[in-house]
Amino acid sequence: MFKLGNKMKLLALTLICGLAWAVNARGQIVVIAHKSVPVDTIKKSVLLDLYACDMKKWSDGQPVIVFDLKPQSAVKLAFYSYLGKSSSRMKSIWLKKLLSGEGDPPEAMNSEEELLAKVMATAGAIGFVSKNKVHDKVKVLLEINDASK
Repeated sequence: MFKLGNKMKLLALTLICGLAWAVNARGQIVVIAHKSVPVDTIKKSVLLDLYACDMKKWSDGQPVIVFDLKPQSAVKLAFYSYLGKSSSRMKSIWLKKLLSGEGDPPEAMNSEEELLAKVMATAGAIGFVSKNKVHDKVKVLLEINDASK
């Protein structure tokens, strides 16, 4: 049986490893969109406007459909960290928009594979996944890595 000190060391080691994995995952995240989306790249500020439901249409008038991930994965944490917001802060923003009638929160998928499939099948859609999940049936608008911050 572990002593209390050993349990704390194990917990600290687990947290450090988890953070290291999340930081590493940041370099491997891409923002993807449906092929119909009228842009080929996206700026961080526009991405934040889309995820905060402040921008509802693409430049061609097509509705923006934003997808999110349900689980608190390293990919989700790194994505919102890149935007400068925590996942809980984004939920607060979405709740305020919902209660004021200004918009609905993004639909959250259970997995990156599900999110990728939804973006591929939904005109005007945008989302984020690990770089290794991407295929040529979606557009890659942005690669998030440490240099992008």
